[in-house]
This record gives sequence, C-alpha cells and structure tokens, in this order.
Amino acid sequence: MRSKISATLNWDSSVLELNKGKKPSPTLTKLYEAGIHSLYDLLWILPLRIFRMPEVRSFNHAQIDEYFKGAGKVVHVDIKPAFGRKFKSKFLLYNGYIVVQDDKSLETITLRWFNLYPSQKKQLESLNHIKFLGVVSEFRAQKQIVNPQILSETHDSTDYIIEYPTVNKVSGVHLKKFVHAIPTYLWNEIPQKIEELGNNEELTLAQAFQTLHGKKPVSEFTAELKNKAIERLVYEEFLEDQLKILTRRKFLKQKEATKYPVSSKEILTLKQNLPFTLTSDQEKVLNEIIYDFSQGRPMMRMVQGDVGCGKTAVAFLASNIVINKGAQVALMCPTEALAGQHLQSFKELNPDLKIDLLLGSTKAKEKRELYARLKSGETQLVIGTHSLFQDSVEFNKLELAIIDEQHKFGVEQRLKLLAKGQSCHCLIMTATPIPRTLSLAQYGDLDISSIRTMPEGRIPIKTRITETENYLKYIDFVKKRLSMGEQAYFVFPAIEESEVMDIANVKESLKKYQEVFKGFQVRALHGQMKSDEKEAVLEEFKNLKAHILISTSVIEVGINIPNATIMSIYNPERFGLSSLHQLRGRVGRGSRPGFCFLVVDKETSPESRERLQVIEDNLDGFVIAEEDLKFRGEGDLFGVDQSGNTKVRRLASYVSHGKILDQVIKDLREIELSRPELLGPHFTRLAQDQKILDTI
Repeated sequence: MRSKISATLNWDSSVLELNKGKKPSPTLTKLYEAGIHSLYDLLWILPLRIFRMPEVRSFNHAQIDEYFKGAGKVVHVDIKPAFGRKFKSKFLLYNGYIVVQDDKSLETITLRWFNLYPSQKKQLESLNHIKFLGVVSEFRAQKQIVNPQILSETHDSTDYIIEYPTVNKVSGVHLKKFVHAIPTYLWNEIPQKIEELGNNEELTLAQAFQTLHGKKPVSEFTAELKNKAIERLVYEEFLEDQLKILTRRKFLKQKEATKYPVSSKEILTLKQNLPFTLTSDQEKVLNEIIYDFSQGRPMMRMVQGDVGCGKTAVAFLASNIVINKGAQVALMCPTEALAGQHLQSFKELNPDLKIDLLLGSTKAKEKRELYARLKSGETQLVIGTHSLFQDSVEFNKLELAIIDEQHKFGVEQRLKLLAKGQSCHCLIMTATPIPRTLSLAQYGDLDISSIRTMPEGRIPIKTRITETENYLKYIDFVKKRLSMGEQAYFVFPAIEESEVMDIANVKESLKKYQEVFKGFQVRALHGQMKSDEKEAVLEEFKNLKAHILISTSVIEVGINIPNATIMSIYNPERFGLSSLHQLRGRVGRGSRPGFCFLVVDKETSPESRERLQVIEDNLDGFVIAEEDLKFRGEGDLFGVDQSGNTKVRRLASYVSHGKILDQVIKDLREIELSRPELLGPHFTRLAQDQKILDTI
C-alpha cells in the first residue's frame, strides 16, 4: 500500500518533496540549485556505471581498474593513527591495511583504508575472515583495493553495482539514495514526449530507464539490453532537440515580412554588372535567397562555404535587391579589418551605393553624422562591428541584416541587430562549414545553403607539417619566396612568454626573426595593440613596406593581401582545425601559389600530429569540419547542463548516433504530415520558454 506522501508524488513533483514532508535537506537543495528541479530531471542523472555484482573468485582473477569480489583469511593487520586528522575535532582518525589470503589459492591481496573512525578500526581488528568488494589497483607491483566494501558472509550475487556521478557537490552515494526513494509505482508511469514515437518491440522509455537505474531483475540484465536502453534514451534526447527546432521554425513562419519579388530582367542586370561570372553554386544560392524574399516570411538562411568561395558576392546581390526596393541593409562583422574588407569589396562592385562604415574606433562626431544618415534613410548600406546593435543606432527601414562569421557573435547580439527592423530578413555567412549531423541537430530551423565550387583560376595551397629537422630548409624556402617579392605571415598562439606554458609567442619571435631575416622588414600585430597601431602595421604590409607579419590569430578573418603567399603557424596543435583552415585561407588569394607550414616540435603528441595530418591532406573545409567534430567530440555544442564542476551526462552524440538522429527527423516529418495535432501540445509547452525562441 502506498504511503500518503508517496501517493501524491508524480514525475513533475519537486525533488525537494523526496524528504517526506520534512524541511528540504541541504543535499536536495543543492540538486535543485543545479537545475535538477523535478523527479523527472532526477531520472536523467544516469549512473556512470551499472553492472551485475561479480561472483567470489580466486585472487588471480583480480584485474587492475576492475571491480573484484573475493573472500579470504586475514593474515596481517596494521592500523595506525592518521596524525593531525580528527573528525569534528573529537575523534582521532586512522589509516591502515590488512593482508588477506585467498580461500581459493595461496595468493594474497592488500585491503587499504584511510580516515577510519575508531569503530571501523575496531571492526577490522576483530576480523579473522573477510568477504570484500572493490576496484583493484596496484601499489609497488602488488595488487590492492583501497576503501573496499566489507560484505556479510551470507551476501549473494543478486544485486547490481551502481555508481552515480557527483552533481553540484552532491555525492553519487546520495544520488543513489534519492533515485531509490522514488516510489516504485512511478517507474512504470514514465511519460514519453510522443507516445507514438521511439518505442520498438523490446523497450519503451520506462523500460529503458528501469534498465539503466537497476530497477529490473538482475537476471534480465545484459550488455545488449543496456545498449538498447541507451539508444532509446538517445532517441528521446534527439526528439526533444528536434521539437525545439520545429517550435522555432513554426514561430518564424507566423511572422510576416516584406516581400521582395524580383524579375528575371532585374537579376540579369545585377549579374551583368559584376566583373566576374557566378559559379554554379553561387547561382543556386542566389536563387534560394530570391525564393525566400518572395514568401512574405522572414528569411533565416545560412550560407556556408570556404574562404574565397564567393559568399560576399552573393551577399552583395541580395543587398542590392533590397536596396533597389528602397530599404536598408546592415552587414555585421566580428572585426574592424573584415568590415573594412567588405567596404572595399562592395564599393568596387557598385560605386554608386551609399555605404557607411561604423566601427568602435569611429570618432564621436562622425558617428553622430552617420546616425542621422541611417535614421533618415540616406545610408543604404551600413557595414560595421558590434557598434551596429547599440541603442543609439536607428534605421529608417532596415529590411536585411547580414551577419558574417556568425559564430563570433552571441545570440543576443544577433537579436539586437534584427530587432532594429520589423521582421527583418536575415542572411548568415560562415566560412566554417557545419558538419552535416550538427546542422541537422542545431541548425534544423535555418535554411542552409552551401557553396562548394571555387571560382576558376584558384591555385591550390600546398600544406606541409614542418618538423624540427627540416627547419633550416623551411627558413631557406621562405627567404627565397621573399626575395621574389612575396610576403609571409608567421602566426603564434601567444603574445608574450608564459610561465605556465612553453609555447612560441609573438614578442620573443619578433626579435628572433628580425635576426634570422636580416635585410627584410619584420613587423608584429596582436590584440594588445591600439587600433591605429594595428592599422599602421597592416598598411605597411599592404604597401610592401613590410615583408613578414608576425601575429596572433587576429588575422584569421578580414585580411586580404593577395601578395602574401606563405602562412607559417607555430604550435599548430594549439589551434582548432577550423581555425587552421581559416588561417591558411589568408594566402593563395592572388595569381601566385600559396604555401602553409605547420611548424611542430619534437614534443608534439601523436594525437596532435594525427589532427594536423587532416589539414595537410585536405583543402576542403567541409571534410575538415567533419573530421574536427570526430576529434573533439561535441564539447559544449549540445549545451550540456552544468552542475558545479560536474556535467550531468548526456548520452546523445552527433558522431556516434547519426543514424538515430536521422530516424528521429524522419519520424517527426511523418507525424507532421499525418497527425500534426500530436505536436500541438509540445509547441505550446516549448513556446513558453523564451530561451528557445531567442535562438532564432
């Protein structure tokens, strides 16, 4: 019969109610503060490990780092005071060990304890025979078990071993007790997002949770069943993500935006005014944007493609369509250098455009004049950095916001810019291609276009991992190219020497390479320099008054100097693959071939060299993005919940569970077409969470 308290609990009940009507315990309060609010949230804190209790075996079967259960005769006891350690300033604590001889052989094993209470010391000293359980380790070539569990002599093997993680300083032991305190009747009533989805012939969601929390008879527990239970929870996690994406897409479709119908004649005129012919992919993406403009809903399109593939040309054409209809366009960039590069490109393509440049370094008087032009509508296109979404910036009729290298901005910053127009169209550009599974899981509410074909005439960049023994050959090669009138970038992961890390840095390397490259002008560029200092250095480099630019990764985007043909990256293992690919894209932009050197030292690990090999072997950013995801895993891409310094585990993985994600998307599409009413309650539930809508 259910107790009155347990009968009132359901999966939406607060975890604080597990204290049976008493004042919430500090541990439950810590869980609540960590975001574990309901019993259902508690359900998702899955064990780190769960498996059957092992049988008692001979000591020669004990394996390092594995659980072992044994029994034997106590042949030696050594327990001494842990000097200086008292429990609550009252009890003296003890450290010690006992040596046990195997019941099944002549082997022995050492069982070791730390910080024992007097009562525990007394218990151990009274033992003649012991049955124990613990993880085997090794000390001075001898097997031992630290802090083993002492089992009763009648203990059988019908139980599970379950280990929970620590969450917000709440130990796994406490978590196990809280999960065990969930009323038995609830375990068969675990709600699914959509009853019709995710079940197979073997496991419902309830059965999956029962399996992973040890609520099924141990006789039924198998490794195969555990794997199927994990896959069922992965499905449920992906399903929740995709429901959020559908909610965002539905929210977008409810908005109205200005239509911009474009005739074939208008498009032909725009393209004929270009000094080059669009590639097939550029044509395809332009047609997708034109279609979006004709729908009367806000465009939310991401255009992805490698450096130099022609994304800017497509953005230019989209801007002209809107401007020719009497509206305004804003183009936001992460750096002043990239903003300046776009300004130059747009002016070259259409000198008649009324363009303004708004930067953090723009003088106050110029800003006031610029603000007035924006508000009156005189400015047709404004290009800028973070300054664009400041409260003082007002538009007359902003209808298109273009965001370059969108991953450099926060969601809130993007929303602030879009809010300056009424249901503003949004075009996002990125030179960091999104892996397919990631695009499905995180950007499913965006329309994604890809430009993979490169303009004709581009000479492929040659990339080499440069070892220490080849250093002199590498220096000679750089000198030869410099003597031919070419220029080089040397990129370092740090500005100055660090006491913590032994890595190459800009300031030390400037002195070194001014000596190595006597007769050539070597300059430095880094983030600690003032804007005018950086501009002066870049001007020198552009005008061939400097031959080598020693820099940090600040040149990753926004630098376009066709005469630079060499990119040398020191300690490349300190950079992500996408950053390395972006840096490489700074060279080979003119008529001469480009070269990229990844300069490594002897201490570079085999794992790092394997990552760098991907860059050496591939020029395709889409391939690199996929490989990068495999190497680094998901990281924080899933927005994993943080609990103190411990992450609540998430099972779903883009790399490992791509097929399950595909199945979820397929199932949801079928539901949308055949029984859309099943999704209604979920749209209502998720739409109440502004954070979900704010990721638009």
